[in-house]
Amino acid sequence: QVQLVESGGGLVQAGGSLRLSCVASGRTFLSDAMAWFRQAPGKEREFVAATRWGASPTRYADSVKGRFTFSKNNAENTVYLQMNSLKPKETAVYYCATGPRLVTTQEAYSSWGQGTQVTVSS
Repeated sequence: QVQLVESGGGLVQAGGSLRLSCVASGRTFLSDAMAWFRQAPGKEREFVAATRWGASPTRYADSVKGRFTFSKNNAENTVYLQMNSLKPKETAVYYCATGPRLVTTQEAYSSWGQGTQVTVSS
């Protein structure tokens, strides 16, 4: 199975930027999906963005389009989420995940990182 380790969370002012990283260890396949989800206090976990290790367009939640960018370094088995123009309401624990399908529902993903806290101050 694949193990995921996230990093890069922290405190940032509204309008600022952060870049999250997620390193995958174990066997990966080009068809596998990698995704970012987030869970704000008292709310359900929501989809942020997803792509595949292989050639694939990236799917973004409407709320982050134009501000967040999903990138990857296949040689290092690492994916990144560049987050720009952050809003206080986007304070949440951010998780990376992997699974066989590129979908927006958390149930479809079989492996998850530990999560990294992102706090956006006003």
